[in-house]
Parts: sequence; structure tokens; C-alpha cells
Amino acid sequence: MATTQTTSRPRLSLVVPLFNEQETLPKFYERATAALSRTGESYEIIFVDDGSRDATLDELRQLASRDERVRVLSFSRNFGHQTAVTAGMNYAKGDAVAVIDGDLQDPPEVVPQLMKRWREGYHVVYAIRRTRKENLFKRAAYLLFYRLLRSMSYVDMPLDAGDFAIMDRRVVDLLNDMPERNRFVRGIRAWVGFKQIGYEYDREPRFAGQSKYPLSKLFRLAYDGVISYSFVPLRMVTQLGFLISLVAFLLIVYFLGLRILFGRELLVGWTSTIVVILFLGGVQLISLGILGEYVGRIFDEVKRRPLYVVKEELGFGTQAASEGRRLSAAEG
Repeated sequence: MATTQTTSRPRLSLVVPLFNEQETLPKFYERATAALSRTGESYEIIFVDDGSRDATLDELRQLASRDERVRVLSFSRNFGHQTAVTAGMNYAKGDAVAVIDGDLQDPPEVVPQLMKRWREGYHVVYAIRRTRKENLFKRAAYLLFYRLLRSMSYVDMPLDAGDFAIMDRRVVDLLNDMPERNRFVRGIRAWVGFKQIGYEYDREPRFAGQSKYPLSKLFRLAYDGVISYSFVPLRMVTQLGFLISLVAFLLIVYFLGLRILFGRELLVGWTSTIVVILFLGGVQLISLGILGEYVGRIFDEVKRRPLYVVKEELGFGTQAASEGRRLSAAEG
């Protein structure tokens, strides 16, 4: 049954990126609306369908027809999780904006607790994963990633905190104004600063279906985070170059010393020559690859294409929709 919104501008916006979540969506909506109702605030739920190939969009259309607090964005294709989160923030109108995945691993029941901390004056309240229900290898990979990223980044990245968070309107406006295309939301969220605090929770297993973030995508996300918020790879290339040059110089001095002081012939050999050539060739290719990643991102930024393409909008007013389109074009 549709519920009338008491104010034109909701107090809280909940952004939910979705990709092939038809099995989870009804239960998520049930739990999310129950949790948001307990906040005592007016709210909207912005579902972003990231090019789903199942019946997710059909389910969203039904929800939007029954509940006027539900808004739906549907992409023309799959643009990626971070882009879906960005689109939801572009369209969100709440004084506070919460971001949560729709697979129920992040429980909606935590949102009122995040909202409570926001009312206390914090600009960002990020959820910290105290425990996980994934397999041992995945837990170890997450543990390593967050600590590696924190040690390499020039931004103070909180440990074990993903995109699940609540942000003040001021922070969201700043994130929306950032034109970068290679989005790493938790990174730019930490970069803006302001008053931030963590809230610990226990992450649940998936309610249904398969994970949309296999290890290959997780590694790619980790790689994006390191490249976007660290100059360490570039510095490592420089340091490796100095190290190899130093070793080569010392070897030259050593061999010349053998020749001049002891009259020995310089060492020769096909195997050692090939090994040195292959080693240096590998170092050069790795160095070019690292440089290429940074150059490729520059190339991607200067093209200025829209960050995403919206195929369908449901539940938004004309002004909100046109504003969202303007932001997507500007960020591209």
C-alpha cells in the first residue's frame, strides 16, 4: 500500500545498487522499509538497476507502483557498482544519504543506528565489518586488501569499511561535484574529510542467489583503489630503476677491479647474458604497465563521456530527474 510522504524533501535517502537481485529484492524491501520506519523520519529508497538481465527491473516497477517512496533508476547497460552508487547519490534529495547493497549481506536494520550517529553531528558514519560469513580465502583477501590499501594510500582509509555508510547532505554534494570517472566511493568519501566515525556490525551471508562480486571483480576493485589513491606503484618503479642501476654500477666496478688489480679476464657466458636481458626486459614491461595504468586513466578522464546512461526513471519529479541527468553529463 502506498504511503503519503509528509514532506516534499525526504529527511533520509537510501541508495541501493542492484544487479540481478530478483530473488532478494522483495525481502530487502520488506526489511528496509521496516527499519527506515523506525527512524521516525521521512525517507525515499532509490534503487539503481545496473543493467540487470533477470526480472529485477520488473520487480522494481511493481514496488514503485505500490509505494511512492520508491524511486527507480535503470541503466541502459551494466556500468558497474561504483557508478550505480554514484548515480543514486546524484538523484538523492535527503538531508542524509545512506548507501547499502541490496543482497542483504549488509543488514538494513543497521541504518537506524547510523542515522542516530548522524544526528549526533557526524558528517559520515561508515559501517565497519566486524565479522564476515564468507569462506576463509575471501576473508583473508579482504583482510589483506584493506591493510594494504591503508598502508599505501595518501588518504586515511578506515579498515574493513565498504560503501555501506550514511553521509550528510554537504558531503554528498561534494562527492556529486567531483568530476572524476574512475569512482572509488569509499576513497573519495574519506578524502573529503569532515567529522567521520565508524560503527561496527556483523555482515550476514547472502540471502539468495550468487555473489555479483567474484574474486576477479574484487581484485579489480582493490587495484582501482590502489591506483586511484596511491603513488606508491610509481615510486616503486623509480626505486627499482635506481636499485638496478646501482647493482649494475657495482658490478662494473667489481669486474674492472678484477681486470686491473688481478689481471683476470671479464666473466663471459651466454646463460648469464640471457638471464640479465630477460630480467631487465621484465622490469621494463612491468614499469610500462604501471605507467600505462595511470596514463590510461588520464585518457579516460579527458574523453568526458557521461558516467552512465539512464534508460528509465520511476518515482522522480521532473526537476529531480533533469538535475540527475545534468550531473551525470557533468561528471562524465
